[in-house]
Amino acid sequence: MTTGTTTTADETPLFGPESQFGAFFDDPRWALAIVRATVLEAAHPQIGGALVDNSTFVAHPWRRLRNTFLSMRRMFGNDPAVREREAARLNRLHARMSGTDSRGRSYDAMDRATRAWVVATLFESAVTMCRLSGQPLDQDTMERMYAEYRTFLAALDGDATELPEELNDFWPYFDRVVENELENTEAARVILYRLFDHLPAPALLNGAPTLWAAGRAVAGPILGAITVASLPEPYRRRAGLPEMPGAAALMQGAYLAAGLARFLPQGWINAESIIEALSLSPDSDDPRARTVAALAARMKRASALLRLITPLGGGADPGPAPSAGTGEGRRSAEEFFRKVLDQTGDGYLDWPDLAAMARELSTRLDLDEPEESRLYDAFAAWWRELQAALDTDGDGRVSAEEYAGAVPSLSGPALIRVAEVLFEATDKDNSGSIDADEYRALFRTAFHRDLTTTDGTYGRSAFVGDFLSFMSGRRTSSQYDPLLADA
Repeated sequence: MTTGTTTTADETPLFGPESQFGAFFDDPRWALAIVRATVLEAAHPQIGGALVDNSTFVAHPWRRLRNTFLSMRRMFGNDPAVREREAARLNRLHARMSGTDSRGRSYDAMDRATRAWVVATLFESAVTMCRLSGQPLDQDTMERMYAEYRTFLAALDGDATELPEELNDFWPYFDRVVENELENTEAARVILYRLFDHLPAPALLNGAPTLWAAGRAVAGPILGAITVASLPEPYRRRAGLPEMPGAAALMQGAYLAAGLARFLPQGWINAESIIEALSLSPDSDDPRARTVAALAARMKRASALLRLITPLGGGADPGPAPSAGTGEGRRSAEEFFRKVLDQTGDGYLDWPDLAAMARELSTRLDLDEPEESRLYDAFAAWWRELQAALDTDGDGRVSAEEYAGAVPSLSGPALIRVAEVLFEATDKDNSGSIDADEYRALFRTAFHRDLTTTDGTYGRSAFVGDFLSFMSGRRTSSQYDPLLADA
């Protein structure tokens, strides 16, 4: 079994739609298995430290899900050039994540053994989801799938030596890491408890908070119990994770039900369509937006009815968001800090928050070097400017109180430079203006907005002005809210 090729000995493709991973891509069981795999990743001290300090999964889980899905689609597609480019992007992203955790231990997202563990959790969770749903994989299928995941690791690291070469050697490796290295990290606790309890509504349900609150109140504890029950018993014991009475039966039933959904007619369940429907703005000019708008309207009516018959929700469901550029479209300092600036959701503004903005913009525009580094450098300069102006207690970060007590305007020279670099990165053809296609590349989920000039382009000064209005004027924006503020 080799890792440098894209076929196994019997010529089964390791990537693309004919691969074993491709067969599972739209499998509804992944909705349960991916949460399990994420907990096992987060329980590793190195990964847990990196997630707590750098990840946006608490404040922006739906955006994180969409980006992860897109990355996996690229990495397991059948185009080697796309796979190589995505691997390079992921390596640049991870190279920017290093530091120390709350116990003073160093972490490095480029650590090869740690990256191998991420791949191991994905493979093992795929095998487990099949077993728990009553459809266990046979040995040959597991061998083929293991070859795919090792080749995936090789695409990232150059080789796959951190994972055992043979499947029979993988299981002792997995058990050893679970027994000796995993911990009840802060990141794992956040995923199991805080994330499910405080999961923000996706864009589709933004106008139906009562319905979302009711559904989350029921589904959150159930998902948490199912996930805990599915984790390896040695880890549950070492981490002291409580198990609800009947959780094992609930877990088994959930996986069995998800497994039965696989037998629906082909095309009824499409992961990409579901994720896009959850995140697509009803105001988008995407052809699917009309369906999303109809669904959102039904959700809002259901939420209003639920509010009448239950005590959930407290107040009325809000109407449509006010238009940008009006007095009604202004945010309070607290809301702007929470929704836009605090990307990691830890209650403070520091470099990882601005790095997350740069990462999201780079991902949306699909930037390569050196454009990506120029954007990161511009955000780093803005962070130094913000830190000098707002960090009054000198602790290296900006609290919500420090931000609220500062001068409202944040549009210093460094932020202006961020806007200029973002404009240049968006203007792919270097024409000096942004055309409709370039506009869509950045603002994929927020259209229904005319470009600012009569020839259908968006000039530099208008672009910079709109960006500064959003980032310093605290105004809602039909373009930037779905990009940087939505969950």
